[in-house]
Amino acid sequence: MRTISILNHVLGPVMRGPSSSHTAGAFRIGCMARSLLGAMPRKAELAFDRAGSYAATYVTQGADRGFAMGLLGKQLTDDSFFTSLQDAADAGLNIDFHIRDLTDSDHPNTVEIKLAAVDGRVIHLLARSIGGGEVEITRVDGNQVLFNGSAYETLVTAPAALADTVKERLVSDQAWLEDLGCCSESDMASFVGRRSEPLASELRRELQALDEAIRIYESAPVYFVTSGEPMFTSAKQMIELAQTRNLSLGRLALAYESQLLGLTEAEVLGEVLRRYDIMLRAVQRGLAEDFTGMQLLPACAGSILRAEAAGQLSVRSLHTRAAARAMAVMHVDGAMGVVCAAPTGGSAGVIPGTLMTLEEERSLSREQVGLALLAAGAVGMILAQRATFAAEVAGCQVEIGASGAMAAAAVVDAVGGGASQACDAAAIAFQNTMGSVCDLLHGMVEIPCHTRNGAAAASAFVNADLVLGGYTNFIPLDETIDAVRAVGLAMPVELRCTSKGGLAATPSVQLLKPLCCKPGC
Repeated sequence: MRTISILNHVLGPVMRGPSSSHTAGAFRIGCMARSLLGAMPRKAELAFDRAGSYAATYVTQGADRGFAMGLLGKQLTDDSFFTSLQDAADAGLNIDFHIRDLTDSDHPNTVEIKLAAVDGRVIHLLARSIGGGEVEITRVDGNQVLFNGSAYETLVTAPAALADTVKERLVSDQAWLEDLGCCSESDMASFVGRRSEPLASELRRELQALDEAIRIYESAPVYFVTSGEPMFTSAKQMIELAQTRNLSLGRLALAYESQLLGLTEAEVLGEVLRRYDIMLRAVQRGLAEDFTGMQLLPACAGSILRAEAAGQLSVRSLHTRAAARAMAVMHVDGAMGVVCAAPTGGSAGVIPGTLMTLEEERSLSREQVGLALLAAGAVGMILAQRATFAAEVAGCQVEIGASGAMAAAAVVDAVGGGASQACDAAAIAFQNTMGSVCDLLHGMVEIPCHTRNGAAAASAFVNADLVLGGYTNFIPLDETIDAVRAVGLAMPVELRCTSKGGLAATPSVQLLKPLCCKPGC
C-alpha cells in the first residue's frame, strides 16, 4: 500500500491549471526525467498512447508546457510557462510529441520519454501521472523501478560479477530510508532504493571507478521527503485513533503529517496555511470584474457574488457565496493561473470556496482554518490509499466528488464535530456523487467543471449539517470509497476524461467555439 502524505499528495500541488494530472503531473515527470539524465536534455521525445487521456488533452490542458517547464528546470508557477515551448527551442532543447500505440501503457496518463544530453548520454523512461499531481516512473533504461518523487530515488546498474562489491559500497552509506532492492538479470545487476539525501560525490566516484559499465541514476524529490511511518491506513483506524487520543480529525491529521514528514507540527500547520493563502488569492483574482483568460466560459463568479450581496437572487445564502468563490478559483484554474490543487486542479475551487465562506460566517481563527484543511486532507488521504484522484480512471466522482467530501469533513471539524462525524459527512457526500462522469467539453476544465465545483462547495455545508444534526450514516467511509472505486472502474472510457461522452458529446457542444485562440490567452 502506498504511503500518502497530506501535503505531498492531497492538499497540493501548488500549480498552474487546469489539470493536476496533466499540467502538474507532466511538470513533475519532466523534473524527475531531467534529474535522472543529470543535465538539461538537448532533445526530448515524448509519446502518448492513442487510447489514453494524454493523447486527447495534452495541448488543451497544458501538459506540453508542463513537460517543457520540468525539462527546463523551471518552476511551474513561473510566468514563462506560457512561452515555455519557444523558450525550450531558444535554449537548444528540441521537444517532440507523438501519439501512437504504447505496448506498456497500463494507465491513461502513460508517457514514454527518450532524452538525449549534449554530452551524448541517452535515457529511456516510462512514466505515468496517476492523479492529483502524483506521478510514478516505472522503467529507467529497461530497469523496473517505482520512483514517485518522495525521496532521492536511486538506481545503480553494474556488471553481475561486481554485484557484491557494489552492494557492499552502497549499504555502507547510512542515508537509505529502506532496505536496498537488488535484482540480477543476465549479466547485469541493479540496485534500487530511496534516500534522505543524494549519493555523496565520493561514493559516486568509487563506484564508477570499479567499471566504466556502472551507471548511476538519481531522481531528486519533488515533494517533502517521506521519512516516517504512517499512523493509520484506513478511515476505521483513523477514527479509532482519534477517539483513543481524544483528538479532532484535524489535530490527528496534524500529528500524522508531522510524524510522516519529520516536520514539527508548527511547520506543518504553517505550510497548510501558506497553501490556504494561495487559495484565497485565487478566489480574489477570479472574482475581479476584468478577469479574462478562459477558452469557453465567460467569467461570471464576480457577478454572481455581487448579485447575492445586492439581494438580487432568490435568497441571501452562504451556499451561493461558497459556490461563487469556488467558481472564481476555477476561473483562474481554467486560465492556467496559479491554484492549489485540493485534491486536483479540476476540483481546486471547492475547498477554498467552502472554507473562505465558513471563515467569514463563523469568524474562524487561522488555526481553526488550518486544522479544518488538515481534516479535509485526512479524508483525501484515505481516498488516495484505497482508490485514486484520477478522473481518467474513475470519473469526476474522485475529483470534484472527492473535494466535496473533503470540504464536508472540513466544515464538521471547524465547528467542533468529532472525527467520526467528519468521516460520516464525507461518506454521504461521496454517496451523493457516486457515478458522476468526467465529460469536460472540448478537453477543457471549464464546462461542466465550474458549476460542479460550485454545487459541491454548497453541498459541503448541507452534508456536514445533516450529520451534525443527527443523520445516521450506515455505510462507513472506507466501504463507501471502495464502492466509488468499483463504480469508477465500471465506467466506459468515454466517460472518463476523454471528452467523448456525456455532455461533451451533445450537439450543442459541437457548435461551441473557444472564446480565445489558445489556452491561457
